[in-house]
Order: sequence, then C-alpha cells, then structure tokens
Amino acid sequence: MLRRQSRRTVPGAVTMRHVGMLARGVGLLLLSLVHASAGGAEMRWSLLPAVTADLLPPGTDSTSKVPAAEADAGAVVPEDQEKASLTEINRQLTNPVTSFWSLTFQFNNYVLDQGQLNSNMIFQPVLPVSLTEDWNLINRPVIPLYQSAPRPVGPQLQQFRQTTTFGDLGDVEMLSPAHAGPWLLGLGPTFIFPTAGSVWTGQGKYQVGPAAVVGYLTKQYIVGVFPQQWWSVSGGSRPAVSQLNVQPFASYFFGEGWSVGYSGNILANWEAPRSQRWTVPVGLALSKVVKLGPLPVRIALAGQYMPERPATVGQQWNVQLVVAPVIPKLFKGTVF
Repeated sequence: MLRRQSRRTVPGAVTMRHVGMLARGVGLLLLSLVHASAGGAEMRWSLLPAVTADLLPPGTDSTSKVPAAEADAGAVVPEDQEKASLTEINRQLTNPVTSFWSLTFQFNNYVLDQGQLNSNMIFQPVLPVSLTEDWNLINRPVIPLYQSAPRPVGPQLQQFRQTTTFGDLGDVEMLSPAHAGPWLLGLGPTFIFPTAGSVWTGQGKYQVGPAAVVGYLTKQYIVGVFPQQWWSVSGGSRPAVSQLNVQPFASYFFGEGWSVGYSGNILANWEAPRSQRWTVPVGLALSKVVKLGPLPVRIALAGQYMPERPATVGQQWNVQLVVAPVIPKLFKGTVF
C-alpha cells in the first residue's frame, strides 16, 4: 500500500521548461552532426565507411567493404556494400561493449497495475575509449531527461496525479578486452546519483556496485547478459536500497540492417518482501539501421509484458522506442 509522503519535490527541482530546453539542445546537437558530415558531395557518405573500417579484415578497402583486389574488379555493387555496412552497424550497436560511439535515446511507456502510466526518456551515450591496444574502457552514462510517475492524492490516496521531472543519473565504467574473438567481456563499477527532481522519480541515495557483460557475437546472432547490482552508501533519510538489474540480450540479424530479438530488463528489489521483489518481462524487439542523411541510425520498437511483477505498483506493459545515431569517435588511437 502506498503511503503519503509530505515531501513531494526537491528544492531547486527542474520544470518541464528546463526539460524542453534540454531536448531542443540535444536535437540541435544531432542536426549539427548531420550538417558537419554533409559538407559536400564527396563527404556525404563518408561517415558509414569510417565507423565500419575497424571491423574489416586485413587487406580490405574500407570504402568498398570488399578486399582491395576485388574492389578494383568491381565485384560488388554500391547497393550491396550499403546493405552489408548497415547490418554490421546493427550488430555492433546491439553489443554492450562495442567500439562504436553512439547516442541512444530510449522512450519507455509503462502501464502499471492500477492503469496509471509511468513514462520516461533516457539518454544513453556509449563512448568507448581504447586505453591500450588490448583494453577498452566502455563509458555508458544513463541520463533520464525526464521521468513521469503517478503519485497518489486525496484523503484515501485513491486518485493519482503525474509528477514529471528529472530522474536519478547512472554511470557504468567497464574494462573490456579488445581481442576476445567472438566473446563479449566486460567488468567494472556502476553508479547511481540522486539527481531526481522529486521523491516520486528517484530513490534519493548514492549507490554503487559491480557490473559485468558476458556474451557471444557471430554474423548471424548475438546472445549474452549484462547484470548490474547497486547498494546505497549514503543519501539522507530515504530507505536503504539494494537492487539488481539484469539485461539479457539476444538478437538474430537479417540482411539490410534488420534484426529481431529479446527486449526487457529483469529487476529485483532486495529490500522488498519476497512476494514483491521481482519484475520479469517477456518482450520482443524489431530493429532496423537506416541513414538519416549521412548518419547511420538504429531504430528499434519493442513490446514487453511483465508476468512476474510487484502487486499494486508493478509494471504490467511497456512499449519502447529506441533511436540510436552513430557518431564519429572524437578520441582515436590509444591513450597509453
């Protein structure tokens, strides 16, 4: 049963005007990337070969996607090269420890057990950096641009109003071997910071814990798991937090940048009673990599149903949209 909380907003909480300004700023950033890459006819399609060059075998021409000896003979037409490149980008953007830079925007629209809506927009840039020739540092910040959560009001707490503001920031920093063959491996710390603008959109605690990735990637499919565990370490009088987020990932890749796979995150609240602890989704996602001007962009639409969920306030359904443009690396080469 939900209890009324006297403190509903955090001093200095942001408003929807600030959220709108941030959204417009992100949009301007994407437009600037498009215009910067589209300076002339020769440059219009320069980004796609650039982001796939590191994946090609030795002796391959990065502009043609075929071995140099065959490129001169015209063995592959440009349309086939484009299809192969889009599929390769889709494979890499499904990989949690990819070497690609991308700006992921994730829109979630949850339907709760009471029929209320809980939605959010999460900005998740993936910014890997090559520390040495053998090790990469995978930077995965998680920035909730807005959280919209229902809060009970009225004498009997039977009515609900939406609270829409910022959520808690997260960050994952993992070391990953650069040469592990088809295996995907990563290990490092994960953090959550109490930046939410309301008690209804955040947990109010500094949290830290471990994160890991174990997976397997081939040309046809990817399969693996990405678990994160957090424990609260400080942060006022709010209840202690101990929670788990497990992201299974599994996709099958078709041609022309298409893929289909599992969608959903398994959640566990270790502080809750046993019967209210787990959220387990069953979901399916359809993905496609397209070109927005010169920018390759991965678009995914997913539906999720949670057969196992906390009673009363559990997430029952989710419709998720993911838009992830690929951007050129700002840091090339190795740090050390």
